[in-house]
This record gives sequence, structure tokens and C-alpha cells, in this order.
Amino acid sequence: MIIWEVLLCLVALLAFWVSHCVYSWKNPHCHGKLPPGSMGFPLIGETVQFFTPNHSLYDIPPFIRSRMVRYGSLFRTSLVGRKVVVSVDPEINHQIFQQEGKSFLICYTESFSEIIGRKSLLVYHEMAHKYLKNLILHLVGPANLKAKLIHEMDESTRTRLHSWASHGNIVDIKEATSNMVFEYFAKKLISYDECKTSKKLKDNYNAFISGLISFPINIPGTAYHACLEGRKNALKVIKDTMEGRKNCNINHGDFLDYLVEEVRKEDTILSEEIAVNMIFLLLFAAYETTSTAITLAIKFISDHPQVLIQLTREHEGILKSRENKNSEITWQEYKSMTFTHMVINETLRLANIVPGIFRKAVKDVEMNGFTIPAGWLVMVVPAITHLDPDKYDDPLSFNPWRWEGKELHAGSKTFMAFGGGVRLCVGADFAKLKMAIFLHYLVLNYRWTVTKGGDTIRMPGVIFPNGLHIKISEKQNG
Repeated sequence: MIIWEVLLCLVALLAFWVSHCVYSWKNPHCHGKLPPGSMGFPLIGETVQFFTPNHSLYDIPPFIRSRMVRYGSLFRTSLVGRKVVVSVDPEINHQIFQQEGKSFLICYTESFSEIIGRKSLLVYHEMAHKYLKNLILHLVGPANLKAKLIHEMDESTRTRLHSWASHGNIVDIKEATSNMVFEYFAKKLISYDECKTSKKLKDNYNAFISGLISFPINIPGTAYHACLEGRKNALKVIKDTMEGRKNCNINHGDFLDYLVEEVRKEDTILSEEIAVNMIFLLLFAAYETTSTAITLAIKFISDHPQVLIQLTREHEGILKSRENKNSEITWQEYKSMTFTHMVINETLRLANIVPGIFRKAVKDVEMNGFTIPAGWLVMVVPAITHLDPDKYDDPLSFNPWRWEGKELHAGSKTFMAFGGGVRLCVGADFAKLKMAIFLHYLVLNYRWTVTKGGDTIRMPGVIFPNGLHIKISEKQNG
């Protein structure tokens, strides 16, 4: 009898403890008024709902929309074990970006930090971030783009387009542009040539990307596990390359040479580990986001003949003003591509390649009558602003002309494709230059038709489950 009474007491205590934990999870402690919302199940939160695939490219993700309708422009949730406040208010978003380094710091979930690396550029702040950012600008800043990279990108783009057309094959433009940007940038970073090695760095990056935004279960067979394995293998290739470079007196003329010299300096904060992680992240960011943007631009242009006509007219005008019709694109010509930049901005606005931008509150922050507790993450959702009918007329339509007379080269309260504040994407100019050069030669010298694919899925990042296949051929001039 006593044993049963003890067991009943233990069961009662366990039930009380579980109910207390559930209550505490659903009602987090706060020194003010928490934004409304639901924390979902303990630990799991609302992660499953957040990662549910969505087949609509041109709309606000259902996870966000349903909670906006129910809770308003600031609501709380929990994703992959972290307490999160989601902001869909442009004014609050602007305040968050302006308070970088004061009330907020860049931060990610534990699973995402594990993926991108804890020595990544993204985790540094203030002077350390500024120093590392300046290192990267040595490669992809406007000065080097103008002096060197525009020439190299022009040549590699022309070569690749000619190859696609001369073979007469149907090309999956997402895969083809991904390979094009990857091969070019891998050479710039570490003189890596996929055709001359058995290491197959690209395959490891593909595995990495497939699980980058996935449910964080690290067991064999899951996308997340494959992602971590891909990252580990890619890092090994970069580390081995750096190790060999340290004892080599040959000048390769790439970014790794520059970083090795920087590591050797006595007063530097750059370590080999940070340098390796920097190269890893740069290669990922450059080729995946740029190839996605190019693919979407081709999809949008193919669906809107008037845009193609206007683009062609602009680039034919550039050609007519040249003394030598076969000369490369100059920096002045690139800067004069007004409508091209309008197309690029409209592509990025409508596509919303980045599903969310994260910051962490370093202290309790009062906003709109609510308190964001210290330690909580804040997720800014660019799609909300980019698809807001009060900010953009008929926001779900692809209309490059809406950018006429507007600023085309910076972030703002209403345009956050490259982030905002001091954390504006360091590779933005590189991506836009690559897109502009590609569009220049595509519309001038080639005809193409979409033969298959073009479907998109958000998971919550954008993927093309069946690619975007085009048949491309050279124009017969004259």
C-alpha cells in the first residue's frame, strides 16, 4: 500500500513538473508586455510550421501571414529551440537595423550558427566586423570590381553563354549559372579548378545548400546531417589549400594569397580558422544567391516580353555608342544600365531570396508598447515590406518601371534585398555586376525559350524542384 502511495505521489509530482514546464514555455518571463503569439510545443516550438513547403513565390509565406492576421505586426514564436519575435513593421525593422551594436546584434539560431560556422564573419561585431569586412572589400568592393573583376566577369560570361548556345542543348539555367559563378569565384578565392581535381568541392557545397534551411535533426539520412557533412568536407579542401599555400613562394594572385599575408602580420586579428571560414562563406554566398537571382530574372523576363524589349533597347544603345562593337563592358557602361538595374531590383524585391534577417536583443527593448526581452531573437521579414501594397502599387506583379526615378543602388526602409544598416551585404555590388553583365550579353546576342520547369518552392528559402530549362541559340545578326 505504501509503495502505491509513493508511486502516486511521484506521478503527481511528475505531472505537476510537466505542467509547470509547459506553462512556463507558453508564458515566458518578461519585465514588460510580451508581443502576442504562440510558443508552440516545448522545445519544438512552431518549427514544423515554419519549414512547411510553400509553392507560392509571389506572396507572403503562410506561416507569417496567418500570424500577422491573428496577432498583428509584432508577434512571438519559437523556432528550432529559440524564442523569437517576428517583426513585419517597416518602422520597427528600420529601428532594429539602426540600433546594430547598441540594442541589437546580428545573431542566428544555434542550428544555423553550427552550419555557417562559429568563426564566420556573420558572428563578429563592431571593430572586428569592420576589419573583416574591409578584407572582403579588397576583393569584391567597387574599386576592385572596376579595376579588375569587371574584365574577368565579362570574359567568363561571354565564354559560358557561347558554350551553351553552340552545343545546341537545352540548358537548366539554375544549374548552369550556379556552375558558372561557382567556378569563376572559386578561382578568384583559392585558384580552385573543379576540372583539375578529384576533390569535387562543388558537390560538397550542393550537400551543404540542400540542408542549409532544414529541420535541424543531425542524424544520418537527414538533409541537416548532409549539410554539416558537406560543410566539413568543403572546409577540409579549403584548409588543405591554405596549408599548402603557407609554405609556397608562388604568387597565385588570388584572395587566399592576400589572406595568408594578412595572417602573418603581428597586429592582425585574422587567424587561419577565421580565414578558412571566410572563404567558405564567401563562396557559398556569391554563387548560390547570385545564380538564384539570375534564374529568377530570366524567368520573369521570359514571362514579360515588354521587359525584354526595353532591356534589349537599352543594351543595343550601349553597343551603338561604342567605337568597337566587340569591346568589353566598361564601368561607365555598367553604371549607365538604368533599366537593367530596375530589372535587378524588381527581381530581388519580388523573389525575396532571403526569408528572414535575424538580430538578438542585448537588453530589454521597448517597441510599440511591447517588450522584446534580452536574449530573444528578432526576425525581420523583408517580404512583408517588399509585398506591401502601401509601399508598392500592385506588389505581386513584376514591374521594373516602378523603380523609375528611385534610388537603385542602396538599401532603405522599403527595400531590404541586401539587408540593412551597417550589415548591408558586402557582396551586393558583386552580385549586381554579375547579373548586369549576364543580362547584357544574353539579350544582345541570344534568343531563348523556356522549355520546362520554372516552378519554385519556399522551404523557406527558394528552390527550383525541376529547374528552369531553356533552349538557347545565337542571334543571326544582319
